[in-house]
Amino acid sequence: MSVYMQGIVALMGVNILMALSVYAMITTDQVSLGNAGFMAIGAYASAYLTVKVGMPILPALLSGAFLSFIIGIGVGIPALRLEGLYLVMATFGFGEVVRTFFLNFEPTGGAYGFRGPMGTTLLLIYGWVFSMVLLFWLLSHSRMGRSLDAVRDDPEVASSIGLNVTLLKLGTFGLGAFIAGAAGGLYAHYMFYIESNNFNILVSSMAILYVILGGMYTFWGAILGAVIFSILPELLRFMADWRLSFYGAILVVMIILRPYGIITRPMVKWVENWIGGLFTRTGP
Repeated sequence: MSVYMQGIVALMGVNILMALSVYAMITTDQVSLGNAGFMAIGAYASAYLTVKVGMPILPALLSGAFLSFIIGIGVGIPALRLEGLYLVMATFGFGEVVRTFFLNFEPTGGAYGFRGPMGTTLLLIYGWVFSMVLLFWLLSHSRMGRSLDAVRDDPEVASSIGLNVTLLKLGTFGLGAFIAGAAGGLYAHYMFYIESNNFNILVSSMAILYVILGGMYTFWGAILGAVIFSILPELLRFMADWRLSFYGAILVVMIILRPYGIITRPMVKWVENWIGGLFTRTGP
């Protein structure tokens, strides 16, 4: 595989993780424009630990992701009072605060950026991707997953049957922050250089777009959306600055034709039943 193709595949893995970070929050009906902020925290924290402290890359990645989780819980506690557009605006503000902080924070390079974190590998990136996919698969087939579906569909009904809606929302918000932090760490160690503008609102917006396009009600949809939008820029290079307009047109068309995304829950259920039938089918 050429270096160019390796770069595309590596960034695809990072995009999948960002899509899953958004999906984690959407499982309890929370939409965040601040995931790029959590990504930045994980990126800078893990890069600082490997470059300045000399920590091995895997513990550094886990530390950066855990720091994003802790900050995510801290942000999530007051943010749980907000819903809809108010939550979107609050998380957008958080993301901009984080970006501006790292733009001016001298220990991590400030406006000059941060250089020199050791490189990562495709194996490590997709090891994280596989781990998160396995987590969501197990979650989707568990009692916890059904509880999250209940909270997303109707929080009041979920509360009336004894579910702790606040705790579930806080947990998924923290999980989304953790995954975004891991994505940031992997991105930093693959690119060897990061700056604050690598984590602007466009990153958060695109992650949401992955989920909307692929399917908001299943993690497979989030993955598909990330894969499509990782490959699409390479196919549309001839459009140059018009690519974002094309993305917007795709989004409008998809909302009209496929309001629940390309992959829906009934579709996933049908495939699972079909695969299950292949293994349980017996001969005459």
